[in-house]
Amino acid sequence: MSQAAVLTSVEHGVGTITLNRPEARNALSLDMRAGLSQAVSQMRDDSSVHTVVLTGAGGSFCSGGDISLMLESQLNSVGYRDRMRALHRWFFELVNLEKPVIAAVDGAAFGAGLSLALAADFVIATRRAKFCAVFGRLGLVPDLGAMQLLPRIVGQQRAKELVFTARTVAAAEALQLGLVYEVVEDAAALQATTQQLAARLGEASTAAIGMAKNIMNQAFELNAHSMAELEAYAQSTCRASDYHQDAIRRFKEKQALRFDWDRKA
Repeated sequence: MSQAAVLTSVEHGVGTITLNRPEARNALSLDMRAGLSQAVSQMRDDSSVHTVVLTGAGGSFCSGGDISLMLESQLNSVGYRDRMRALHRWFFELVNLEKPVIAAVDGAAFGAGLSLALAADFVIATRRAKFCAVFGRLGLVPDLGAMQLLPRIVGQQRAKELVFTARTVAAAEALQLGLVYEVVEDAAALQATTQQLAARLGEASTAAIGMAKNIMNQAFELNAHSMAELEAYAQSTCRASDYHQDAIRRFKEKQALRFDWDRKA
């Protein structure tokens, strides 16, 4: 485990990062930010981790930045910039982590908490989950990568509407918008569904998923030629992997593949 504000665990190839300030609806304190930086590095470097689950304790995902920090802070504009850049270092490491990341959202995912959810490859939410780009209520712009990630997920026009209005989005609408991959009934179902998805994805080639994720995350910046070059490099690397060679052997010998989503559905 890392610091008390962020808990980490690894079991059966699934690494779990838990935001652990339930008394503050898991608002991002300085300790939590440091803990997240350590947790992301841990999940990146632990070869036994094949999928990562990001969740919050106590019925909330993350309510955003800690308002008390804003009230107490005496940082000038340069100091705030440095603080934001420190956040960006671990946040974009999370966004581009070459392992599947699943956000399990119960309760509030507001402000920077929304950004944390957007950093995941899949978001599973309970019916009571709520999402909000709340920054506008405080006269701020979205931060922690939201202005890059939100338009990619919901489209430019809808992203502007969510940012300009700073309105709350319930789980059912979030599913329609594409913010959420699946909505489940309650916290128990959230844990079960998230763990099942994480375990199933963990049977795939972590290297192949990681390279595909890395390349697709650049799809909006790179031209077709650059994407094709990355594709060629990644495919040649995967072709030489033990995982692929084992899959070919299984296919030739008419054995079940290690990873077959349809077969196990």
